[in-house]
Amino acid sequence: MAYTVTLAGQGWTFVTDAPATVLESAERAGIRLPSSCRNGTCRTCICLSTSGAVRYKTDWPGLSLDEKREGYILPCVAIAESDLTIEAPAANSGVRSSIASRAQP
Repeated sequence: MAYTVTLAGQGWTFVTDAPATVLESAERAGIRLPSSCRNGTCRTCICLSTSGAVRYKTDWPGLSLDEKREGYILPCVAIAESDLTIEAPAANSGVRSSIASRAQP
């Protein structure tokens, strides 16, 4: 099932659909989120999810229990299970494709 991800600070939205991770879907939409390892260990991509739910491709992603409770996610191994709103201040959009769009107020 497809879900919409909104980047809160930038107002951009993109669609994600399993088995793609949030990071893979952002990249497909032309949005660059910080990333490095792509396996949930380096924490370069860590961001805050203010709404929505994810599951992980790995049994134990590199997040503490407190971070999980506070809403932090690792987009490189996170698969959306609902629409998401995330805060990723370092996100940027090189050449965005028509897949990504600005959220309407």
